[in-house]
Amino acid sequence: MRLLVVEDEIKLADSLKRALTAESYAVDVANTGEDAVEQASVNTYDLLILDIGLPGLDGFGVAEQLRKDGILTPIIFLTARDAQADIIRGLDLGGDDYMVKPFDFEILLARVRAIWRRAASSSDAKNPILQVADVRLDPAQQTVFRGETSIAVSAKEYALIEFFLRHPNQVLSKSQLIEHVWDGDIDPFSNVVDVYIGYLRQKIDRAFAKLPPLLHTLRGRGYKFGREE
Repeated sequence: MRLLVVEDEIKLADSLKRALTAESYAVDVANTGEDAVEQASVNTYDLLILDIGLPGLDGFGVAEQLRKDGILTPIIFLTARDAQADIIRGLDLGGDDYMVKPFDFEILLARVRAIWRRAASSSDAKNPILQVADVRLDPAQQTVFRGETSIAVSAKEYALIEFFLRHPNQVLSKSQLIEHVWDGDIDPFSNVVDVYIGYLRQKIDRAFAKLPPLLHTLRGRGYKFGREE
């Protein structure tokens, strides 16, 4: 899941990025409204965490511009403004949630997960446990199992397998994986995707040698997670 944090307080923006990255999210940061609109227009994000009190174009202006441009990325306003009129305006402009600073990070995480579930398919929304074949992932607990065996994964491995499980049996290109699992700092010519695919294959497939492999490489096309037909 790739997020854009829009916050002009540099220390808070950096703190949010570190904390969200530790929770397996890929996170980009914008410090101005204009930069936020540009990044959201060029990149595909799953969620924006948006301050209102930005220099130049404020958060309301960002939301309004994105919606005018047809960009429907979910938005959580995270702001010091707690007036009822501001809350109403933010939601009316297309915001999906509104949190007032100071805030509890665990509650922010819960709201991020809730919006992500709503944005998923209706079947996923009814059953938040993701499963392909005998591999299960619980987004709330951030646990991964194959059959009854728990699999220990790093934060980035977790983000990668979650993206695969949300797109079962689909061919996903390296650029798609970079876009949704890593942030904008990664070199597009890096072999980091291949490295992490190798890590996952070791834990999901090679560790279960008697079971059919689930992570497949399609040369020149990308990767697919699921049983071979």
